[in-house]
Amino acid sequence: VQLVESGGGLVHPGGSLTLSCEASGFTFSSSIMKWVRQAPGKGLEWVSSVFGLLGETYYADSVKGRFTISTDKTKGTLYLQMDNVRSEDTAVYFCTKGSGKYDIEFWGPGTQVTLSS
Repeated sequence: VQLVESGGGLVHPGGSLTLSCEASGFTFSSSIMKWVRQAPGKGLEWVSSVFGLLGETYYADSVKGRFTISTDKTKGTLYLQMDNVRSEDTAVYFCTKGSGKYDIEFWGPGTQVTLSS
């Protein structure tokens, strides 16, 4: 299993950014994929999940209405569209694969998102 994130960088408050995660080594189309983040000096925070088979999506309250999780099954790629970003969105964002609703089996190395004023 390999998960490789990209798309992180500097973004202004209120701006937008799209994170991507290229996945390989497993059946992406039927997998449960999740974005998890870790802000400086803080613990891990679950951000969003997508259930591959039915396409159900879930969001943390902190990002609901601003972030959108999606997949391109033809490319084996997971996305996180981040809109109206806030200072508290500064974090390392990890692409992860779970085997169920609450667990995580595999992690990508992460990509840094930093709010810049």
